[in-house]
Amino acid sequence: MAHLRGKYADFQGLREQAITLRRAGLSRRQIRDRLHVDNNDILNRLLQGEPPPEWTQRPRAKDDLRSKAREFRLQGWTYDQIQAELGCSKSSISLWVRDLPRPERRDPSEQAKLAARKRWEHELAVRDQARQQTKAAAMRQVGTVSDRDLFMAGVALYWAEGTKDKSYARRETAIFVNSDPGVIQLYLAWLRLLDIESERLRFRVMIHITADVEAAERYWAGVVGVDVATFQKTTIKKHNPKTIRKNVGENYRGCLVIRVAQGAELYRRIEGWWTGMVTAVSELAAPPSSGKV
Repeated sequence: MAHLRGKYADFQGLREQAITLRRAGLSRRQIRDRLHVDNNDILNRLLQGEPPPEWTQRPRAKDDLRSKAREFRLQGWTYDQIQAELGCSKSSISLWVRDLPRPERRDPSEQAKLAARKRWEHELAVRDQARQQTKAAAMRQVGTVSDRDLFMAGVALYWAEGTKDKSYARRETAIFVNSDPGVIQLYLAWLRLLDIESERLRFRVMIHITADVEAAERYWAGVVGVDVATFQKTTIKKHNPKTIRKNVGENYRGCLVIRVAQGAELYRRIEGWWTGMVTAVSELAAPPSSGKV
């Protein structure tokens, strides 16, 4: 150590410089290069008691992963399971948990199933995130909806979900049925665009007999913004024991039926609008005429 003492004779002065640089935010490497200290023991003594600057610390996200990895290991998880759950490398996991006891050995087939299930759950989470990103990007593409946008959407929506007149059953009435509250709100916005007075609207719930009818009526009244007392008598659908229904549970609220009173004229206009849209699309898709007779 004699040569070190000679090289760093003014140790206290060197330490003051090192501390000043450390407090200025320099890393160990930067201080070493600045002061020409090529001995780690001397550098440690120069910086003794001085905490490193925050930017040299490991990212918090890494600390969180390490903490979770240790927690899972204590629960008996294998490296494969931890990797599938956290998405980090096995080498990192090994460093983080090497001081912890190994989990009890499991049957290989059971361990493989657990690892496969964790990988599949991770894959499903990745897929769901991608789906949500696609939906969010598509939603932003819509932008502002003009009156014409709403008009065209409403015509198509009614023709898909509303009642229609048939040659064998004359039904020139404007009746719309749907179970999606978003669809209902769009349809009502379309009626307002057409200047259909709210006093002409009649609401009725259509729902299965096993559901909570009163809760469904309150729900739909809230969606359309009217007093539930103004609803017409609910239509109850009887149960068929042979049918396995999937629209059950507390989120099942049946369908809302919206009828426009004195709606024959409105229906005729809707049919005309729809026919006009179909004709316009047909002409757009037709090949250009050659002009020859």
